[in-house]
Amino acid sequence: MRPEELAQRLWPGRPITLEPLDGGITNRNWRIEVPDGVFVLRVTGKDTNLLGIDRRDELAASLVAASVGVGPDVEAFLEPEECLVTRFIEGNPIAVEDMRTPARIEQVTGTLRKLHEGPSIPGRFDSFEVVESYKCIAEERGVKPPSAYEGAKAQADEIKRARGPQPTRPCHNDLLNANFIDDGMTIRIVDWEYSGMGDCFFDLANFSVNHEFEAEHDEALLESYLGTPSAQDRSALGLMRFMSDFREAMWGVVQRGISELDFDFKAYADEHFERMERTAASPSFRRALENCS
Repeated sequence: MRPEELAQRLWPGRPITLEPLDGGITNRNWRIEVPDGVFVLRVTGKDTNLLGIDRRDELAASLVAASVGVGPDVEAFLEPEECLVTRFIEGNPIAVEDMRTPARIEQVTGTLRKLHEGPSIPGRFDSFEVVESYKCIAEERGVKPPSAYEGAKAQADEIKRARGPQPTRPCHNDLLNANFIDDGMTIRIVDWEYSGMGDCFFDLANFSVNHEFEAEHDEALLESYLGTPSAQDRSALGLMRFMSDFREAMWGVVQRGISELDFDFKAYADEHFERMERTAASPSFRRALENCS
């Protein structure tokens, strides 16, 4: 169904202005302006359930995120299309380099603490299970994972053994730069498709690696989030940076088999495999494994 028709179902007979929003590589997003306000309509991409997305879990997580002041307010959930409509957040994007400043790091950790300490949300996110699931789905769709997968999987198994079982908390799990908005008072987070109960160090590492943090930025992140981080905390962050890129690389592999969007998912996956391998080759990574063991 066209976005105009979906919007008319919500605001029948009202004047509606639609404008496509750039940036998404899973779904199509539209800015909708009506007399009642400004909203965002997210039209789901093809076969996104194969990416581990449950739209009803996403809806529930979005409602929780809104309730704790982290995400946008939810306006509607359209059935049977499973299209989410949220209130448009008036604010500004934040440049990657700006995210590496102490003030921004403090703002982000404040937002993440609200989420991580908030009410439970449906669904479970385990990065170690996700990469295995993505491999199986890609192969079912005729996409062979690159040769780097086997070595990465062995490394992931080593990380999992070293860290052991971890407590689960509400997590976003997709902290790309485009998902942050400065509303003038705080930093808000949009797009809750991959949210679930998971490891808060995956969220921290995901934010870190997606904003190209160096060691000093990681230290500032941990100090802002934890106060006085331990050696094991530093090691956990370093190891989960690897898992963040492994997950993102395998996401790109799956998308090659299911997405209809005009985007080079092979190059996207290759980029994350390469960065993941650079992480694993660093002396600090081996020390992190030893510290967690």
